[in-house]
Amino acid sequence: MLDFFRNHQRLMMFMLILVILPGLGFVGIQGFRGFFDESANVASVNGHKITRVEYDDAMRQQIDRGRQMLGAQFDMKAFDTPERRRQMLDGMIEQRVLADETQRLHLTASDDAVRRALLSDPVISSLKNPDGSIDLERYKQLLAMQGMTPDQYDERMRYNLAMQQLPASIAASAFTSKTLAQHLSELAQQQREVQGIAFHPHDYEAKIQPTDAQLQAYYDAHRNDFATPATAAIQYLVMSPATLGASVQPSDADLKKYYDDSIAHFRTEGEVRASHILIAAPKDASAADKAKAKQKAEELLAQLKAHPDQFAQIAQQSSQDPGSASKGGDLGYFGRGMIAGGQAFDDAVFALKKDEISGIVQTDFGFHIVKVTDVKPAVTKSFDEVKDQIAREVKTQLASKAFTDNSEGFTSLVYEKAKSLQPAADKFKLPIQTATVTPQPDAKLPPDSPLNNPKFLAAVFANDSVSAHNNTQAIDVGNNTLIAARVTDYKPAAVPAFDAVKDTVRQKVIADQANEAAHKDGAAKLAGFEKSKATAGFSSPLKVSRNDAQGVPPAALSAIYKVDAQKLPAYVGVDLGDDGYAIYRVNRIVPPAATDAQHLAVAQQQIAQVDAQSQAEAYLKALRERSKVQFYGTLDSAAQTADQ
Repeated sequence: MLDFFRNHQRLMMFMLILVILPGLGFVGIQGFRGFFDESANVASVNGHKITRVEYDDAMRQQIDRGRQMLGAQFDMKAFDTPERRRQMLDGMIEQRVLADETQRLHLTASDDAVRRALLSDPVISSLKNPDGSIDLERYKQLLAMQGMTPDQYDERMRYNLAMQQLPASIAASAFTSKTLAQHLSELAQQQREVQGIAFHPHDYEAKIQPTDAQLQAYYDAHRNDFATPATAAIQYLVMSPATLGASVQPSDADLKKYYDDSIAHFRTEGEVRASHILIAAPKDASAADKAKAKQKAEELLAQLKAHPDQFAQIAQQSSQDPGSASKGGDLGYFGRGMIAGGQAFDDAVFALKKDEISGIVQTDFGFHIVKVTDVKPAVTKSFDEVKDQIAREVKTQLASKAFTDNSEGFTSLVYEKAKSLQPAADKFKLPIQTATVTPQPDAKLPPDSPLNNPKFLAAVFANDSVSAHNNTQAIDVGNNTLIAARVTDYKPAAVPAFDAVKDTVRQKVIADQANEAAHKDGAAKLAGFEKSKATAGFSSPLKVSRNDAQGVPPAALSAIYKVDAQKLPAYVGVDLGDDGYAIYRVNRIVPPAATDAQHLAVAQQQIAQVDAQSQAEAYLKALRERSKVQFYGTLDSAAQTADQ
C-alpha cells in the first residue's frame, strides 16, 4: 500500500482534491474544519483548548529530563505509563485553571518585579557588560533563537510572576505549631531495637536437584523467557547541527563581520588599582559634622603633599573605611561603576595617572583622598587573537541555521527516495552509518544515543521497514536531531530448542525452588518463635529508626514499625522477594533524645512546607472542580509521539 502511494503521488493528490473540494462546497471551510478540530485537542478548560501538540511537547520535555537525570538507568516503559501521561495532562489542566483564576482576580506583576526576575536569571546575568549593564544585542539574539522579542519575553515573565502569586500566598500562610513539630520529630527519631534472621535462597540451592521432566515443564511454561530478540542490521543517517557542521565553513569575511559587529565582546575595559583615605561624613550628617570632616581631610591632604610616600601609613592611622584602612587604603583593581562611590569618585580616580594623588573628593560616604597605584588600560583583542573562537561560534550558528533550513527537505527526501539513503546522504553531505539493533534500547550505548530512541526503534521494526526494506521516516529524537534508517537484514525473534538452553533452564528452576524453600522454612520458623519467644539464632540487637534503617530493607522496616508497641517482644516475617525471607524480633522501643531548638525549628519549617503544598493542592483541586473541564479521546497517540 505504501509503495502504491509513493509511486502514484500525483494521482493520489488529484483524488484527494476531488474528495476535499466538493466537501468544502457543501459545508464551507469552517464547517469542514469543525469535523477535525477536536481530534487536534486532548482537553479543554473553560473553553480554552489544550492541543495535542502542546501535550506532546510537554510529554517530550518530561521524557528528555528523565533521560538526562537517570542516564543509562532510564527505562522508557517504566517512565511512559498511562498514569504518568494522565499526571502530565492533570498538571496542564491545573496550570490552565490557575491562569484563569489569576486573570479573574486581575493579578499582575509590576515592571520592577519583572526587572528583578530577569536580572536574577543566570543566563541573562551572563550577558552583563563590565559596567553592569545588559548587552542588549546579545540579549535580543538569545531571544530571537527562541522566536521571541524582548517585549514578548517581558510579558511572559510578567505572566509567570502573576501566576505564582496565588500559590506563593498560600505557602506564606502555612504554619505548624512547635508542639506538632516536636511530636512528629520524635516519631521520626524514635528507635526500635531489633534482631533478625535471614533465609537466603542460595543457602538452599545445593539441596535442589530438579529432574529432566521438571526442567522440560518449566521450559514449556516459560518459552518466551528464553527467546532471542529480533535483530535488524541497518544503515542510518543522523542530521543535527553537529553532523552538518562538517560541511559548514564560514569565510574570513563572515568571521571579520562577526568580529566588527561584536567588538564590545572582545574589549576589556580599563582598570585602575587605587588606595584611598576616607573621613566619614554620611549624607544625613549635620553641616557642622561635614565641615569638621572636610577640615580633617584637608589636613591629611596637606600631610600627603609633603610626604606622598607615606600614603599607606597615613591611611592605616586615619582612614575611617574599616574594609581598607588595615591594608593601607588599598581597594584593589576595579573599573568604572565597581566602587560604591558614585560618578564623582569614578571621575576623580580615572582622571589620575599612576602614583598621582587626588584632591578632596566628596561622596555620600564622606571625603576621600585617592592615590592611583597602577593603571591597566582598556584592551581590545585583535581579530587574529580571537579568530578561532569566532570561527567556532559562527560555525555553530550556521550549522543550527542549516539544520532548521534543511530538516524539512531531509524528511521529504528519505520518504520520496524510499529504497536508498544515498540521495539524502549526498545532498546533505551526511555519512551513512551502520549498526545492528533490537526492538529494545541497548544499555551499552549512551543514554542520549538516537539509536536508543523508542520511536525510532519502532519505525525500524515496522513491517514496511523489515519486509519492504523501505526507509523509515525521519524521526525527531529531540535536541535538534533527526534520524532515518533502512533495514538491510532482519532476523525475527526465535525460541531456541530446549537442549540449547537446558543449563540456563536448570539455573532458573534451582533459583525458583530455592527461593520457595527459603520462604517455606522462614514461615515455619516464625510460627515456632511466636510460640516460644526464643532469641536463639537471631543477630545481635540493632537500633533502627525511620531516618536510619541501618541496612534493614524498606519492606522489613515498614513491618517493624507496624508492630504494636504495647505487645513486645514481637516477631514479624517479611517476604523479600528474590532475596528470600527474613524474621525480625522487635525487643523494645528506644525513646528519642530531646530535640534541640535548632532542629525543632528546621522540622517546623519542613512540616510547614509540606502543609503549604497540601493546601496549594487542595486549592487547585477546588479551582478545577468549579471549572468546566472536557476531555477528547485518549492520550495513546500523544504518548506514542512524546518520545520523538
